[in-house]
Amino acid sequence: MGASPYSRPMTTVVIVALAVVAAALAFQLLATLRRLAPLERLIEDMEKVDLNRPGPLLPDSLDGVGETEEVARIELAFLRMLRRLEAERRRAGSAALRAQEEERARVARDLHDEVNQSLTGLLLRLEAMREGAPPQLEPELAETRALANRAMEELLSLARQLRPTALDDLGLAAAIAGQVEQLERSGLTAELRSEGDLAGLDDDVQLVVYRVAQEALTNAARHSGAGRIDVTLRRAGEGVELAVVDDGRGFAFEQSEQGLGIGGMRERALLIGAELTIESRPGSGTTVRLSVPG
Repeated sequence: MGASPYSRPMTTVVIVALAVVAAALAFQLLATLRRLAPLERLIEDMEKVDLNRPGPLLPDSLDGVGETEEVARIELAFLRMLRRLEAERRRAGSAALRAQEEERARVARDLHDEVNQSLTGLLLRLEAMREGAPPQLEPELAETRALANRAMEELLSLARQLRPTALDDLGLAAAIAGQVEQLERSGLTAELRSEGDLAGLDDDVQLVVYRVAQEALTNAARHSGAGRIDVTLRRAGEGVELAVVDDGRGFAFEQSEQGLGIGGMRERALLIGAELTIESRPGSGTTVRLSVPG
């Protein structure tokens, strides 16, 4: 039997209907993709924000003005969240910094008041024994007394490092100058250049700058093999900048977290919204820079 005369027109109608539906779906898909494109770009920009940096650097596109109403609302909510996170980080950071320093001060007092007094008592006992001891014991008693004196000096040095009384009494520049002078006494060539009036800096800022300088100088003296260390402390507007430069052997950054205290310096810098940068490579020395905004 032949095909029905109505089958071909019916087939054509079905094909045309399917084509119209496909075109409508394609148009709807393109419209949806075009509407979602600003949201995709927003997500990409949001993922670029580094929350580990003080005052996260935002792409220019994150300005609270979106291509669509929905995108603008999301941008504004994201910006408000960042501001809240930054404020909370500063508040928690200040509390943590104070707690650390209070614990350091307590340990320093214990070392000075208890351990140091015990060593003083030991020295007095040794002196009393020396007066009544036979001559053949004199060398041994003298050596023991020298060891006790050395232990007292090391304890006092440790107590000063734990709680820098010079920072409270003399200010930031004098406290860092004391560290530099201590390095010079150990045989290194070290110099401090201080520029501008450092008075009026916030207590938390002074503590962090001092601790970063202390850690950087300790690293340079113990690990770098440096012969010279230059320290610059400069008032920059309402902020302050610190640079510690040594001519040592440097290090590769894959080794930077192994005992160099860099993680601790970065954490302290974040507590006050400061930027810490470290430049180093094997054979080229190391530069530690801390920039505290005003």
